[in-house]
Amino acid sequence: MPTESDKIELSEHELREIAGYAADCARRALSIFERDLPADTRPRDAIKAAHAFARGGRRTATLRQSAWAAFKAAQEATSPAAVDAARAASHAAGAAYLHPLANAHQVKHILGAAAHAARAEELVSGEDPRVSAGTLEWARHNAPPAVTAVLDRLPAAPPGGGRTGEFMRDLDAALRA
Repeated sequence: MPTESDKIELSEHELREIAGYAADCARRALSIFERDLPADTRPRDAIKAAHAFARGGRRTATLRQSAWAAFKAAQEATSPAAVDAARAASHAAGAAYLHPLANAHQVKHILGAAAHAARAEELVSGEDPRVSAGTLEWARHNAPPAVTAVLDRLPAAPPGGGRTGEFMRDLDAALRA
């Protein structure tokens, strides 16, 4: 296992696959945010930007700004489920900026969108763990090869992060199994 200061190999193809995966995960929860704030397009814009990068677009300041805008939308959301849905979108756009460093924080860039989407869906369901389990199972089955290849170069997901952190660690372990 690499140490925290080690650099890892990370190709542009892998970054694109990871960003597309994160965008697909975040899209699952987008309607939760939009029910609360239908006029706020920041999370949708972040998901679109991540998909554009995944399809061959450039990593631009606009892509990074869309991640921060979705993060800001999460801070302004009024329901906990909408907060997690917007955070999923922020993680999707931010996935394009995964660093080639072997530290556990980088796992958040890969799996953060899936974990936050699962939490948003769980909250909307009235905390039904079957709902989040279904979302995480979908994320596991739909992870492209780049996700597992890059996770194999990184330490395990970090501790903490409440229920979302638990989802991230569960998904990380399932993808590495």
